[in-house]
Amino acid sequence: MDEVFAAVQRLLPQQGLSRAAGWLGNATAPWIKMPLMRAFAAAYQVDLSEAARGNLTDYLSFNDFFTRELKPGARPLPDDERRICCPADGTISQSGRIEGGRMLQAKGWRYSLAGLAHELGEGFDGGQFATIYLAPRDYHRVHAPATGRLTDARAIPGALFSVNAATENTVEGLFCRNERLVCRLRTDFGDMLVVLVGALIVGSIATPWPGPQSPYSRAETIRPSTSLERGAELGRFLLGSTAILCCPPKVSELDALKAGQKVRMGMPIGRWI
Repeated sequence: MDEVFAAVQRLLPQQGLSRAAGWLGNATAPWIKMPLMRAFAAAYQVDLSEAARGNLTDYLSFNDFFTRELKPGARPLPDDERRICCPADGTISQSGRIEGGRMLQAKGWRYSLAGLAHELGEGFDGGQFATIYLAPRDYHRVHAPATGRLTDARAIPGALFSVNAATENTVEGLFCRNERLVCRLRTDFGDMLVVLVGALIVGSIATPWPGPQSPYSRAETIRPSTSLERGAELGRFLLGSTAILCCPPKVSELDALKAGQKVRMGMPIGRWI
């Protein structure tokens, strides 16, 4: 069934479907947005108790609801500045060592860090990575795992396969094929990568800093030189997708994360040595 699911996606007009969903998601007319929000909240049992705006009527559009901000203090950060924070809410899909420039996608499948991040992936071989899947009900903003400066951001156009266990097991090099935004953060301890991977029905990847506008028409690297405190927003997804954290060798170590483990933004998942 996984192979059939992936094959159907290859035939679908991925970009067209995703952009149409984006148009619907941005609609402000109550007769469009309210049924969408109510149906989505019921289907995925969305918890608004942590949201800064606790009522569906407080949101301007479905996308405004989907990318909802949290109440102050809803995701406390560890006191120890040497602790690396999880960049997003979600589930650990895979984690481990970057060996020979390759990372684990699924059992028996590996993909290239250079294919994922292009030149921004230099210097991470031998380090560690964690792939975090954001389900539709999750909080969908991605945050800086450490205090530093966003030195480089590379927008990479691509396909929009759904990102879940089914496609991870059947689409080779999935994360290297989908549209993505690669962010390189320079900290006092070492550099880090956070990669935001787009997916089917994702209207766009948005950033709070002046960055490339999704959908990306061409590969482009910019140098924002933006300072970010640990826990500051780095970007957000319109509908579910994946964030990949890469940490450098010798100066950092991730905790023993397990596939299927639930994580929340801000929780400590590693440390600077």
